[in-house]
Parts: sequence; structure tokens; C-alpha cells
Amino acid sequence: MNRMSQLAYYVGANPSAVSKVVEFNEGIDKFFCFDFTADNKDLDTVDFGDQASFTHYIDHTLQKHDCRFGIGGYMEHRAIYKRSALFNTEEEPRRLHLGIDFWAPAGTAVYSPLDGKVHSFADNNHFGDYGPTIILEHCLDGLTVYSLYGHLSRKSLDGLHQGKTISSGQKIATLGEWAENGSWPPHLHFQLMFDMQGMAGDFPGVGRFSEKEIQQQNIPDPAIILQIPQATIMR
Repeated sequence: MNRMSQLAYYVGANPSAVSKVVEFNEGIDKFFCFDFTADNKDLDTVDFGDQASFTHYIDHTLQKHDCRFGIGGYMEHRAIYKRSALFNTEEEPRRLHLGIDFWAPAGTAVYSPLDGKVHSFADNNHFGDYGPTIILEHCLDGLTVYSLYGHLSRKSLDGLHQGKTISSGQKIATLGEWAENGSWPPHLHFQLMFDMQGMAGDFPGVGRFSEKEIQQQNIPDPAIILQIPQATIMR
């Protein structure tokens, strides 16, 4: 059984071991699935380098569709990363989003979906980066999985230490404001990895499109953990 299948099997066999990453009311709260690809012509009017313009687009879209949260982005070929030199330093610009985003107000609580421990943490304080970041390590019946939480508040890093025990459903962070979260409208970047590749406190959340198949082998779809009912996701 490969690692993807192992993870899916564990989640299916142990539903009580998996908690929500962001609290929501099932059957009541709705999620809007944002499209940040070049196919979405609504993006042509948005200045993604401008706080007011970017934030207004997020807030207005959620209000328009009567949704509490925004979501989406796994393996999405995004057009918005032109805003930061961070993603444009190589011959092939990085445009492939490797995690899932939760668009929600600053201060929104973030929870660990699984038992685990703190692997590492850091404040990746660059324009367009994660800002405060926490990475947890989980051992699921012999399968090691890492979960990454980016764009947090700085106070989320207080009291952390490597190896700190974390329980499923435990509050681990809150979402940060634009000024502290890497210069983004408030949201959570949630990502899973099987192999940290020697990194700590950081892991690429955006990759090269040409490496999509390689990335998918190490970075599974976080929807396996999130288990958000499809009926509550608006498009």
C-alpha cells in the first residue's frame, strides 16, 4: 500500500481521531471555492500587490455568495504569484499551489486535526511568504505525515518548542493580519507532506508546474484530512 492509500485508509478507519482544522457548523456554514487561475477574468481588476484591493476581492466574493469561508487551491496553477519576487527567482516561475487555503478573518482559531508533536516553527517574514509558520509531525499507525500551517499570528509561536505534544482538536494558532502574515488577506495555508526533505520551519507551498507529478507523490491532497462536505462548497 503506498503512502497516499495508507493515509486514506487511516482516516477512514479512525474517524474519531481526525478533528477540524478550522471550526465550522456542518450543514450550515458554506465555503466558496476561489479560482486564482488565469481562466478567472474577475482577477483582471484586482491589484494583488495592494492590500485594500486584494482584501476587498476576497471579502466581496464571500459576501456575494453568502459564504462564511473561502477555500481551495490544491495543485492549482495560479496567476496571483506575480505579486512577489519570491516566486519569480528561477527560470520557470513557481505558480503551482501545493496546499489548501482557508480564507477567514484574522484571529480565527486553528486546530490540529491529528495527535502529534511540534516538528518546527519559524516566522518566514518576507513579502508574499508564510509569515509565522508551524509544522507538526504525526505518526499514524507507522505512517509519518507532517502538517504545515502558514500565515498565522506572531503570538501563535509563543510557548512552542520542538517536540511539544499536540492533541487532535487542540488549538494551536490563530490567523494573522496582513502586517504579520506575509502580506496576505487573512487565511490559513494548510499543507501535508510525507517527507520534510531536511527542512524545518518552512517548506515550499508553491512549486513549478512542470514538477506537478513529483510534488503530488510527497504532498497529498489535504482534503483527505479536512473532509468538508462537497454540498457546502460553492463555486
